[in-house]
Amino acid sequence: MCKSDLHDFLHGLPKSYESIETLSCRYGNFTSLDDFLRFYFIGMSVLHHESDFADLAWSYFQKAHADGVHHAEVFFDPQVHRDRGIPYETIVAGFVAACHRAEQELGLTTRLILCFVRHLPVDSAARVYQEALAQGHFDDEVVHGLGWSSTEVGPPKDMFRELYSSASARGIRLTAHAGEEGDASYIRTALELGARRIDHGIRLVEDPVLMERVARDGVLLTVCPISNRQLRCVESIAQVPIREFLDAGVMFSINSDDPAYFGGYILDNYCAVQEAFQLTMDEWRLIAENSIKGSWIGDERKAELLKRIEDHVQKHGA
Repeated sequence: MCKSDLHDFLHGLPKSYESIETLSCRYGNFTSLDDFLRFYFIGMSVLHHESDFADLAWSYFQKAHADGVHHAEVFFDPQVHRDRGIPYETIVAGFVAACHRAEQELGLTTRLILCFVRHLPVDSAARVYQEALAQGHFDDEVVHGLGWSSTEVGPPKDMFRELYSSASARGIRLTAHAGEEGDASYIRTALELGARRIDHGIRLVEDPVLMERVARDGVLLTVCPISNRQLRCVESIAQVPIREFLDAGVMFSINSDDPAYFGGYILDNYCAVQEAFQLTMDEWRLIAENSIKGSWIGDERKAELLKRIEDHVQKHGA
């Protein structure tokens, strides 16, 4: 953030957070997902121009690359920006510019996932969806899929049923944030609506029958351990069901979630999991391979990344 952006951000917060120090302390003490989202959406208010969105994404890609990331699939929430009067084209153009730069300068491939947000009305999501269709962004693979995020518990579980039905009929890839704060029935509903990947999904362990189905169908969970702890979904990383998923054959990847807020980029999450579970080389290999197999990249890039894992294991394995 530049100084003017920081001033704008702090100005939007309650009086008790009008300094960097008090705000930084608050970031370590979120009490729930909705508590975090209050700050998250205020933070968005500093983004106005295409260059702002490009700078934001480029900053993340640089950090991810430094942590050893070779491919990143990232979410963006255009509805919130559209409500501030920011054109959809401005948002996407900025992110796409950063994606192209990441590939050219870092060799890091990317995918953009447009997320509907559950705290806004369905017609708001429908307008953004229609804009993306009108721009041909799914056909051109400027945007590579759809997801949903924001408030989990409260709004109807199937609020995007019609939008997901339309997207599924068009062959658009679908994922959904589910089973983070909400129980396993949220995951079941997301799968019913056509999601083929589940973001978070840690409460899947509460439903053994559903967990068996997820494992059998090869549904990937994108697990975000540090986020789960920071949002009080679990009390410690050791309570994230890593071992249960491994034992049940559930495919999952380890990911970062809003890392600038939670203080946990991808390498931090990997290290936290290792400290909590002491995974073996073979277990890490399986997690890494499943993250590639469950990604939305082409077969050629998948083969390339799987080869990198094989080479690494051959070089460093016992």
